[in-house]
Amino acid sequence: MAGEQVLLRMEGISKSFPGVKALDNVQLTLRAGTVHALMGENGAGKSTLMKCLFGIYSKDSGHIYLEGKEVNFHSSREALDNGVAMVHQELNQALKRNVMDNIWLGRYPKIKGTPLVSEKQMYADTMKVFDELGIHVNPKTVMSRMPVSQRQMVEIAKAVSFNSKVIVFDEPTSSLTEAEVEHLFRIIGMLKQKGVGIIYISHKMAEIKRISDDITIMRDGQYVTTQPTADLSMNDIIRLMVGRELTNVYPPKDNKVSDEISLEVEGLSGEYSKLRDVSFKVHKGEIVGLAGLDGSGRTEVLENIFGNATRHSGEIKLYGKKTANRSPKESIANGFAMVTEERRATGIMAILNIRDNTVISSLKKYRVGPLLSDKKQAAATDRMIQAMRTKTPSQKTKIQDLSGGNQQKVILGRWLLTEPEVLLLDEPTRGIDVGAKYEIYQLIQEMAKEGKSVIMVSSEMPELLGVCNRILVMSGGRLAGEVDADNTTQEEILTLAAKYV
Repeated sequence: MAGEQVLLRMEGISKSFPGVKALDNVQLTLRAGTVHALMGENGAGKSTLMKCLFGIYSKDSGHIYLEGKEVNFHSSREALDNGVAMVHQELNQALKRNVMDNIWLGRYPKIKGTPLVSEKQMYADTMKVFDELGIHVNPKTVMSRMPVSQRQMVEIAKAVSFNSKVIVFDEPTSSLTEAEVEHLFRIIGMLKQKGVGIIYISHKMAEIKRISDDITIMRDGQYVTTQPTADLSMNDIIRLMVGRELTNVYPPKDNKVSDEISLEVEGLSGEYSKLRDVSFKVHKGEIVGLAGLDGSGRTEVLENIFGNATRHSGEIKLYGKKTANRSPKESIANGFAMVTEERRATGIMAILNIRDNTVISSLKKYRVGPLLSDKKQAAATDRMIQAMRTKTPSQKTKIQDLSGGNQQKVILGRWLLTEPEVLLLDEPTRGIDVGAKYEIYQLIQEMAKEGKSVIMVSSEMPELLGVCNRILVMSGGRLAGEVDADNTTQEEILTLAAKYV
């Protein structure tokens, strides 16, 4: 019966990388037809454990049993062919190809008796999967033309298309709208009915409590406990994850907002987006949130200010002085910094080490004559590792070997070294655990206390309410209104967010 049959068992899994033991004798048991939440702080080893299952990493020791048979996958393709699929947190897609190419890559249907790909069959097969899952995406759309949330749904459809027995979801809702989250939960419910076992990695406590049947908690690469979800409160989960009580989700808002205007944006419109006539002001030492539904123009506001997107019209002033910000390089020189939404695609340089990723935006500071000083770069990197409490064996470690949360800390450290006047943050805590989130909130507060101005986009309204002084609400590419974060409700923000939809 679903829920009783053991589908997957991992026993004594250990894995080491140079300078760090990522997994130390970890175990996990997944029952058929259930959702098993895998929880822990960033760097706890969750993704590493799943990569050992999926054949991306080779485990050093331990055993993996799928339906009672020992398996040891040497590649992700081997895992997929044996009924194990994984939806990764960081999307790795062929963005220049269309949707159906991405789904059937490496297993294209052929025209009978020929080596030629059958586009007709591929389209039909894609529509069959989409219809089953209730996904409304044109299979011929080029991936790069779709928002991250739709690309995430395509990746979920791809995993389901393998008729998998086990599907791993790694932070699947980090870039989804509320409606899309509900849609995903319906898909998961349907998969459970079919007896599929789901391993679900998320830092969102309410989600875990709502959809999971069992929870396994890890800490510092070690197994802590597995218990039925119903037996654990949110406080229990946090305490087991971080090894201590965490009484406050958000630090106190003790930044003093100055009367002085630091940033003025007037009539901002995008050349290739629906951003139209956006105007607002930000005070020195203020944290301003940008709320809105997916596609409302939140990210486009930041990209236009930072010169990452082509501006059709509009004016930007920093302390009363016009700044063109025609490119990121010019914006950095003018005192702006931006943490982008997609860490893997536009944030990190994956094959470079932590030091290179940290100092890349402030290289002029480390010059000694015509050369760069290793000593100065190392000192600056060490300072940021300490300030951000980044978990890493050394600053020579490749950034791709860090957890998502620790990668985000490196990116924040990079921008702090540029000493910006205005910090633009697009989903700064996406895919980050509750303990690391608190540290990043503290950092944002410290920046504001130093007189910096922060503009922060987030899909999580409680986060905006808990961190920001004021919230601007976008709708349909326009500014729908603004609210005082301490004197508003989520309902009021949602009403404004739907104003021009």
